[in-house]
Amino acid sequence: MAAFNAQPIRRQVLVTACVLFVPLVAVAVYSASRTKHEREAEVRQEAAAAAVAAAASIEQYFAGLDALAAGLVRHPVVRALDRAACDALFADLLPAQTMVLNVVLLDADGNLRGSGLPTAYVTHESTQWPIVAQVVASGRPALAEAPAVPANGTLTTTLAYPVRGADGRVAGVLAIGVNLFHLQTLLGGIPLSPGSSVTLADGRNRVLARLPDEARFRGAAIESRPAEPGDVPASVERAGIDGVVRFYGNAVVDRPGWLLSVGIPVTVALERAAPLFRRNLIIALSGAGTMLVLSLWVSTLLSAGLNRLRDATRRIAGGDLTPPVRTVEPNLELAQLQDAFVTMASNLRETRVALNQRVEQERRMRETLQSLQRQVVRQERLAAVGVLVSGVAHELNNPLQAILGTAELLERRGLAADVLEEIAFLKTQSGRAREIIRNLSRFSSQQSGPPALVDLREVIAEVVQLRQGDLSNSSITLEVDTTTTRLVYANFTEIEQVVLNFVINAQQSIEAAERSNGRIRIVAFDEGRKVRLEVQDDGPGVSVEDEPKLFQPFFTTKPVGQGTGLGLSVSYGIVDSYSGAIGYRSSAWGGASFFFELPAADPAQHPRPTAADTSTHTDDSPAVLHRPVSPGV
Repeated sequence: MAAFNAQPIRRQVLVTACVLFVPLVAVAVYSASRTKHEREAEVRQEAAAAAVAAAASIEQYFAGLDALAAGLVRHPVVRALDRAACDALFADLLPAQTMVLNVVLLDADGNLRGSGLPTAYVTHESTQWPIVAQVVASGRPALAEAPAVPANGTLTTTLAYPVRGADGRVAGVLAIGVNLFHLQTLLGGIPLSPGSSVTLADGRNRVLARLPDEARFRGAAIESRPAEPGDVPASVERAGIDGVVRFYGNAVVDRPGWLLSVGIPVTVALERAAPLFRRNLIIALSGAGTMLVLSLWVSTLLSAGLNRLRDATRRIAGGDLTPPVRTVEPNLELAQLQDAFVTMASNLRETRVALNQRVEQERRMRETLQSLQRQVVRQERLAAVGVLVSGVAHELNNPLQAILGTAELLERRGLAADVLEEIAFLKTQSGRAREIIRNLSRFSSQQSGPPALVDLREVIAEVVQLRQGDLSNSSITLEVDTTTTRLVYANFTEIEQVVLNFVINAQQSIEAAERSNGRIRIVAFDEGRKVRLEVQDDGPGVSVEDEPKLFQPFFTTKPVGQGTGLGLSVSYGIVDSYSGAIGYRSSAWGGASFFFELPAADPAQHPRPTAADTSTHTDDSPAVLHRPVSPGV
């Protein structure tokens, strides 16, 4: 190992400290920028909140006037349009309402029926009375579209309320005149920073009230605002009518449609951010100096020991888990780190050996467990089927043998040709039943019958002749579409049993849905190197929750006594024994489509059995019927 040279490391530490100082300065600048934006956002929120609060106070005042008017329009003297009594009532109300100029009662024709002030003063308010017709026509309260300026120079607005007579119709209008110049008293209680302003403008962008300099800017026009109240921004930065740049919080006083703006100078945000700027600068400089000193000190202590540990780490990373040799370290921490590193290397070495042994052991255990699980699943699945099959085969083979023996005796009695044909048909079907029982037994023991080259078209023809009559009686149309000419290597009776199960399930599904005219289609076609056969129907199909259980033994959706749940499971075992695939999907008609695929056979590898071979095994290759089956058979 090369000798430890402290001077280059100190230079590296100084360079590193200088390099780290750059991002530290960048962080300080970023922090200052974020602080400025946060203070600006704080001021914006403060202005917006103040605007909302001030607008709420104005709306509350108008709500109070609405409550006052609601009580007046129900007063008996007001509803009676009694001039003298109304004058006295209104005159008593005016001293308590400092912002109300006058309360006036007019009949439906606009004639004066009461006033809190002398009549001579009311004539000056006559410009407001067009609102009377609006209230009489609508029957609802109204507010003057724009404030008016009477001869006395007072900026006013009028609130009008309908007065209904005993018959419920509008008999008059109660008008309340409001002195908008006194709105300054509602705005004066808003706590704001120095240099802030509060401005209330009407729908024509005229200043109704302003703090400060209310007299200077009263009636002045401000910049235009959006036509819709919903388009007014909550806050905006702009120069006010006095030229000062402020953050303005905006709120709309809904009923009059006035805009209330609270402006706080932009300089307030900078003043609030200044202490944070100074604190961040001090923290940045202190952190840089402390980091430099600590880096030089720690680098001197740790460089030698860390270099040795680095070399040991590289050796361990290369696969050599030999523990490093202990050396004398300059301080306790490095000595403890070295001891921990040596212990870690020893433990890693022991752990790797133990882990390799455990992985190998677990691999063998997993393989054994998977094998046992497959055996358990197989035995549990077949146990129930085996019990059932053993009883069914014993009980059914005896009567079938008697039927076949009786049929052979009848053939020897010289009966007519048509009777012999029926007896031959009886023997064929009895042999087929015996073969089905034999196949069911093979399914439980996972043993398939002797295979041969099979043409699926012949299988389909056999199934069609077996089921055509029964399907016709149920008004079900059976269609066949075969395009394949390739053969498969399987047992004819087993494949016929699979197709027959598909067709019977399709028929039962259509009958359960009580369709008047059902459809079943048998399709056989080439699918790559396989031959695919599908049986499609237009029944109700299979529910999503039943799809995973379709091919499980004893699963059935039929009522008790109408199905054993073995048809599809037996079909699955048959197709799987020939390395095929079986499955289900929805048909194009909305019903079910059951299918299976078998590998296409090479006739050169699997020669088809001759007639001599099949003559002694009639059960394995049943003859194809050439006549329809009558319902009575």
